[in-house]
Formats: sequence, C-alpha cells, structure tokens
Amino acid sequence: MILFIRILFVLCCAAFGHYAQWLSNLQWPFGTWLSAAAGALAGSIIVLLDVFFKQYTVRNILSVIAGFALGLLTQRLFMMVLAYANFPADVNQTFGVATAIIFSYLGIITILRGQDEFSLMIPFVHLDSKGPGEEMILLDTSVIIDGRIADIANTHFLSSKLILPRFVLKELQLIADSSDPLKRARGRRGLDVLNAIQSNPNITVKIHELDFPEFNTVDAKLVKMGQVLQAKVFTNDYNLNKVAELQGVKVLNINDLANALKPVVMPGEEMEIKILKEGKEHDQGIAYLDDGTMVVVDNGKRRLGSTVKVTITSVLQTQAGRMIFAKLSDDNDHRSDRGGDRWRENRDRHGNDSRRSRNGHDRPSHGTHPGLQSQPNPQSSQGHEGGR
Repeated sequence: MILFIRILFVLCCAAFGHYAQWLSNLQWPFGTWLSAAAGALAGSIIVLLDVFFKQYTVRNILSVIAGFALGLLTQRLFMMVLAYANFPADVNQTFGVATAIIFSYLGIITILRGQDEFSLMIPFVHLDSKGPGEEMILLDTSVIIDGRIADIANTHFLSSKLILPRFVLKELQLIADSSDPLKRARGRRGLDVLNAIQSNPNITVKIHELDFPEFNTVDAKLVKMGQVLQAKVFTNDYNLNKVAELQGVKVLNINDLANALKPVVMPGEEMEIKILKEGKEHDQGIAYLDDGTMVVVDNGKRRLGSTVKVTITSVLQTQAGRMIFAKLSDDNDHRSDRGGDRWRENRDRHGNDSRRSRNGHDRPSHGTHPGLQSQPNPQSSQGHEGGR
C-alpha cells in the first residue's frame, strides 16, 4: 500500500510539473515534458527522504517538527522585540534569516534531548518516551544492589530499555559513600553492577533526569515516574511492589521471577542432597538445593555432612520462598541395623561380650570369684613329690 502511494505521489508531481510548465520560460524544446520530468524528480527526492527517515520513529520525526516550530515561534517573538530598535531594513532581513536558522536548530536540539520529559497528546499519535513496541523499565536501588539483573541481561531475556533515574543514582552514590562498612560495600557492588550492565551490548541503559521534588522518598518518586512515563518498575522491594500495584504501576519483581524458575518437585519424588546443618526441631537436618531452596529432612541430624537420598513428603510455598520437607529414603534399613549397632556398643574393649557373661556361659576356665582362692591340683603335687 505504501509503495502504491509513493508511485501515485511521483505521478502527481510529474502531472503538476507538466501543467505548470516550470521550464517553459527558458524556450527549451520539449519544455512541457521537461517540466513534467522536473516534477517527477522533485517527487522522487521527497520519496527518498521518506525512505531515509524510515529508520527513525514517529516520535523522533514529530520531535524534529515540534522543535522546528518552537524555534521559529521563538525567533518571531525575538524579531518583534528587535523591531523597536529601528535597524535598517537590510540589517533586519539578514539578522532575521540568521536568527531563524539559529533558533530552529536550538528548538530541534532542545526537543530531541528532552523528549522523554514531554507528554504531548496529538491526534492519533501519542508523543511519549517510547518507540513503537518498546517498553521502559525503571531500575530501583534494591534490584541494582542485588546484582542478579546483570545475569538476567546476559541471558537475552531482558531486551527493553532500562531507565536509571538520576535520584536513584544519587541514592546509590550516598550508600557507596556511607560510613557503615556494610552499606558502603553494598553501594560499591551496585555501582559495579551498573558498569557491567552498561557494557552489555544487548541492553540499553539511559540516565533519566526527570525528578519530583514534591516527594521525599525514592519509592514515591519511582511510582510517580512510572505513572508519567507509563513504565514498569524493576525491584525486589516487597513494600514498593505493593504500593506501585495499588497505584496502577506494573512491577517486575526479581524475587517472583526467581521463585517461578525454581524446579517443581512433587511429593514422592527422590533426590540426593547433602545435609549441612541441624534443624530447629529434634533430629532434623537442613540441606539446600542449587537454587537456594531449603530442604528439611526428618531424622537427618544423624547423617550430618553426608550425601543421602531422600523422599519428598510435602512442599510449602511461602512469601519468602519455597520449603521442601523430606525423609530419608533408606530410613527403614537404618532402623533394622540399630540392633547390630547396639550389640557392637555393648562389646568391651577386648572384644568380649559382657552380656554373655551375665548368663553364666563362656566364663573363663581359670578365672575365680573374687572371694575364692585358687586350689592346687592334688595330682600335680603328687607328681612333683615322686620326682624328688
């Protein structure tokens, strides 16, 4: 359809040149047809300009037009004031052309640089800070310090334009300059994450100068900025998440994303885990999956530090995350071996069984009761006497 309109436009320009006879005054042969060719050439140049500006969004083109109009309006007001100076006509004419060029340039540059701050409504066109099909995501301080956004950006799942408000950057700098060592480390980590994101060629990060001095907190400014720019807020702050949703601002919570990506386990499944520490309840052991999910193992305290096979009994989903409860898969085998363990514990240090001596069996043949004295063998004494 667009190609048909372009061809029709060139033909109309050629017809206009034919009937206007632009070159008829030059007394050239075939002047009428040359005028038609000149009209077709002018129409073709306009079409080429249209093709050239195709790479730019409608927002940019409208920004240039609005800036040009703003510059000419400002120049007109300036010339009206300058008319009271009674300069000569030729000076006013030269100065008027020069100021028209200067003010037009300044108007276009001003609109292009500040187009994110403008929210103008034109019939059928909404001049906002987003291009066609483009989404804007506002970065919160908490999600920057968290650091997982850099890993998400490397996976190519995050392709929208990331907007870093100036007030968020200031808060991050204040945290990095804090006297508290923990806060200072967190702030510097956030600055390192920002540098990593900006060096990623797949992500566009832009610092936005829009501010709302009437609000005192960064969270309130982020919510208001999301409303003005129709952007989403990327955070892992639970309170900011709820406040933004109440005011109609879409939120991307990195914790919700992490919980959604955790592996799904069902009761009855088996897995191998390493029990790392004791649980709060009696005989419980605690283990963790690769994604940080806590696994509570019943009777796992006695297998502390060992890699065991467990069976999932239940899964509990909370706001803080997911908890998995399990039991040892070989618990029955260990229960059957408890009798042998107790038998081995009852053996004395010399390998004898103290329990069997209680029943009177396997008593030592030469052992005597502490209260009795050993009697010599009469036959052996007689043998000794005969030998004398």
